[in-house]
Formats: sequence, C-alpha cells, structure tokens
Amino acid sequence: MSRFGGLKAEFTAANFRRIAIYCCIPALVFYLISLGAMALGGFTLVETLRDTAQITKESSFLGFVSSIGAWLWVAATTVCFFRVAAGAGHDGEAHKMLLVLCGWFSAFLAVDDFFLIHDRFITEGILIPIYALFVGYLLRKYYAKIKQIDAFAFLTAGGLLAMSVVVDAVQEILPISYGLSQALEEGFKFVGAAAWLYFCYRIAAYRLVTATTD
Repeated sequence: MSRFGGLKAEFTAANFRRIAIYCCIPALVFYLISLGAMALGGFTLVETLRDTAQITKESSFLGFVSSIGAWLWVAATTVCFFRVAAGAGHDGEAHKMLLVLCGWFSAFLAVDDFFLIHDRFITEGILIPIYALFVGYLLRKYYAKIKQIDAFAFLTAGGLLAMSVVVDAVQEILPISYGLSQALEEGFKFVGAAAWLYFCYRIAAYRLVTATTD
C-alpha cells in the first residue's frame, strides 16, 4: 500500500468545499481587494507586494522589536478568537464576552501598532483615552470574571502599558537621552503586550476541557 493511501479519505467534496469557503475564497477576495485599494491609493504592484526592507534596501531587522510587539497583539487576538470558535467549555456568557472583547481589543491594538494609527492618523490624545475607557469598562463589567481567572495578569498588563503612556508623555523632561527614554517607553510597551498575551491565554485556557477517547 502506498504511504499516501491514508490520505484518500481527505480528498472529498465536503473537505474541498469547506477549505474553499472558509479559507481560500476569503483569502483571494482580501488579496484582490487589497491590490485594487492600494492601486487606487497610488501604489504600484511592487510597492504593495514587496516587503518594506526590499523596497527601501534597508536591513530586514529595521524596527525588529516593534515588529515582534505587533506579533504579540496578533497572537493575543488569535488565542481569544480560537477559543471562541472552539465554543465548548465556555464558563458562561461572561467568559465568552470577555474573550470576544479582549480579542477585538487586541486586534485593534495590532492594527494600530502595525499601521502607526496613533502616530499618523488619529492623535494619541483621542486614542489613549478611548483605550483607557475600554479597560475601565472591562473592569466594571467583568471584574468578577477577571478576578476569578487572573486579575494579577490583567493588572500587570494594564500597569505596564500605562507606564509606557506616562513615559511617552513626560519623555521631554526626563533627565536622560531621547534614545534611553524611547527604550524605556518601548520596554514597558513590549513587556505589557507580552503580559496582555499571557492574560488572553489565561482567559482562553480557563476551565478548558480536553476531550479524550478510549
């Protein structure tokens, strides 16, 4: 028997339809819309498709830490929404809503970080208060659930990210060089993002039941 014989059962119309509907077609639609939108914005195909480092001839490691930081937000988004999609084992509606809200919040932070929305499109004076209000809403509405899961992780992430905002606000009067103040600000932000990912993992893993078979 061919070593690939076991794959025969996978090549079915149902499997083909499923991967087409949930994966390939949405990806293709996004790809084509992106190309069209970027072309309308004046970007060439090369500018749209090639990496920034290739276009600018700069090092691939330019902005390395910032890029990894964006991955942390994306990872937190994925963890939350994967658990929502898995469905089974939710500890009530509050648990599910907390996952959904944290997932969307993480996704927005990822987009903000990746496209520098707070630097180029919407002023920090608007975005930061919105972030703070959202975190306050989570605490008011879901504190009991957060406390039940891991309030320390939530407060650690919030505290570190808040310190990043504080350093950014006062960096011009700090008795250190601009480079060091940036390192301090981004350090708080990076570790805060990692703590937020850990908190999202804690929510997703809360009372997770693994199905076993005999």
